Amino acid sequence: MKKKKPAVPRALGEFTLASQTLADLSPQAISLLLCTAADITLVLDDTGTIIDIAYGDEALAAELGDEWIGQRWVDTVTEDSHPKIRALLAPPAPGAMRWRQINHPQPDGGTMALSFASHAIPAQGRHPARWFAFGRDQRVTMALQQRLVEAQLSVERDYARFRQAELRYRQLFQMAGEAVLVIDAGTGRVLEANPAAVTMMGTPADKMVGQVFPLGLTARSTKLVAGLLATARRTGRADPVNAELAEGRSAVQVSASLLHQDQSHLLLVRLSRIDSQAAQAHGAESAMLLQLAQGAPDGLVVTDLDGLVQAANAEFLTLCQVAGEEQMRGQSLERWLGRTDVDLGVLVSNLRQRGTVKLFATTLRGEFGANTEVEISAVTVTRSDPMLLGFTVRDVGRRLQPEAAATQALPRSVNQLTELVGRVPMKDIVGETTDLIEKRCIEAALELTRDNRASAAEILGLSRQSLYVKLRRYGLGDLGPGVDK
Repeated sequence: MKKKKPAVPRALGEFTLASQTLADLSPQAISLLLCTAADITLVLDDTGTIIDIAYGDEALAAELGDEWIGQRWVDTVTEDSHPKIRALLAPPAPGAMRWRQINHPQPDGGTMALSFASHAIPAQGRHPARWFAFGRDQRVTMALQQRLVEAQLSVERDYARFRQAELRYRQLFQMAGEAVLVIDAGTGRVLEANPAAVTMMGTPADKMVGQVFPLGLTARSTKLVAGLLATARRTGRADPVNAELAEGRSAVQVSASLLHQDQSHLLLVRLSRIDSQAAQAHGAESAMLLQLAQGAPDGLVVTDLDGLVQAANAEFLTLCQVAGEEQMRGQSLERWLGRTDVDLGVLVSNLRQRGTVKLFATTLRGEFGANTEVEISAVTVTRSDPMLLGFTVRDVGRRLQPEAAATQALPRSVNQLTELVGRVPMKDIVGETTDLIEKRCIEAALELTRDNRASAAEILGLSRQSLYVKLRRYGLGDLGPGVDK
């Protein structure tokens, strides 16, 4: 392989074979070369006056035209560019090519930036000395530079804002009085722990980071908190749970929420100490609510999802004619509740779909054959594990009907008739409904005619004899012998 010869330094602005490659060029060819080499080429005399212009850029040619011809170059630029023009028209140092950015004023008040380099041609015989100024349009470059500067400033502002936000987060994280842990949702490992968490858990921060959470809890609490974290991963949030630290240090309430950071998922876990006084107050409130439930005038019963009784108050035991709660616990509520075997199934199905049921009318069957008309409201207890169902049972058999004192007693109201479904054959219900409507129509006709039975029969479309038969059937009016109005 031949050894490469070292490069020989070349003189600036000279061709090696200029006498051969440029000697035969015409003025038109030289003009084309100059236009190709620059966006704008100025030809100036020795006083700095522009005597000719050639364009290599269409936009500049359309914008400037020939308006600079005949003007001194220095008069076409802004004041801050005057020293640069004088420097470009000064005798150059040997072999030097100088580029200067020149600003030209625009009619709209802006400036046009062009970068120029100049070269002097001395006088030759009849031809006077001339200057050639080669210009390049810098507006696109300057616009890109401006955008770059603005983007850099924007990045710097965002970086400063993120740094400030991170600093505030760090200060809050370190100064928080409650224990806070940042956990990787995928692996369950502790990523960060604030000083309050280190103090509460009794473990140095360097040993806690990297460990799988939950840690430092009792076995039962570990299982509860693991379920809490699993729920938070699925739904984003979870209801807090009470837990106990290992070695009986204290009781804490643990809450968790899901955070999204870039492509990763984090869990923010907070551990709050449960104040003993607050715990006692909570216990007192629970005891008070339990006492109220036991003494409530309405029946209360709690079952599992299969309808098996878990607990019941005294009023429900009375309605069911059961001596003690032990006899009822573990039995199906269907044994006492419902006109038919499907009532409990309907209740449970609605509870699963909606979570609550209100004013469900049914019957409660006692152990000794007593049937009680009741209304049931129910709710699902979702915070318990497993989920439970709570029922409120109200005796409505002794409830007074509206306007009972103002009107004559009717066999049954329409609502009462519909409640007979499941206990009485439909044929009997329809017959009783027909009698009820017929009786009410006769009463209305007698009221309109002020007890004139002949007019009432005409209004009803009945014969007088048919009307008397129905009056006797329903016990309406005084139908003594020979009485007629």
